[in-house]
Amino acid sequence: MAIPTILDTDIGHDVDDVWALAFLLKCPELDIKLITTSTGDTVYRAELVAKMLQLLGRTDIPIGIGIPLDDNPHTHDAWLEDFDMQHYPGTVLHDGVGAICNTVMQATSKVSLICIGPVPNIAAALARQPGICDNAKFVGMHGSIRWGYLDAPKPMREFNVKTHALACRAVFEAPWEKVITPLDTCGNIILDGERFAKIREAATQQGPASAPGICLDCHFAWFEAVKHWPILKHLNAQSQSSVLYDLVAVYLGFAEDLLVMEDLPVLVTPDGKTMIDDSGDNVHCATSWQDKQAFLDLVTERLAISG
Repeated sequence: MAIPTILDTDIGHDVDDVWALAFLLKCPELDIKLITTSTGDTVYRAELVAKMLQLLGRTDIPIGIGIPLDDNPHTHDAWLEDFDMQHYPGTVLHDGVGAICNTVMQATSKVSLICIGPVPNIAAALARQPGICDNAKFVGMHGSIRWGYLDAPKPMREFNVKTHALACRAVFEAPWEKVITPLDTCGNIILDGERFAKIREAATQQGPASAPGICLDCHFAWFEAVKHWPILKHLNAQSQSSVLYDLVAVYLGFAEDLLVMEDLPVLVTPDGKTMIDDSGDNVHCATSWQDKQAFLDLVTERLAISG
């Protein structure tokens, strides 16, 4: 039976959230009950989700608008164009936090709560309804344990943690099962070579209203919007993806076989570090790969397949 799943995403800043949502929609192991938008302009983020769902024929999935915090650039406006949420045929819930609480509490089996952005929505849901801990597993793209960005051999303050460190701390301290992919395993996920070429070919064959078409169109439009970012100065957008951190969290929503998992006491500091510390709470961490190539092949095959 497919696992009931909620995705909490800050889609619309880095493009990896688009790839992650497209991958999620191609994972039959996961039954998507709700998608919520986190931080920044959460209405803009919901519009991006809505356009993707409408193009892919999945307007049956409710969208919850999360808490609008921070000032975050709209890096996907070129792809969003003049999409009008007023004519969206699906369900849009303006209390995204309440939607998380209700979806978890009403589920008949444990929910995979996959979080691929900062987590103020989740901290607020825990404060509003602590009972969600009994019927949900937190699965996050969060932190840095031993390795940092771009394979730096030291831990770093990771964006999804440091942006709202106290919210992340509350989520990590909550008494539920916690599974994360830190930068150690997600900070070097790139589709290139034959894999990227396969997705480009699939996008050409299937068109812009397909998973590969959406991923590629967003990839190129996003790159044009942010090509001044220093981290992208060596990226050849024609032959490779950017770093697709969030794909690993989606995989952890239903499997761990391709990863090396460690149970570690992780402490979130007020300034956004994720430290191994005896005072921390137990977190199931994906710290290295059993078979990274098999994971990249899995993602490529699912994104490229028609339907």
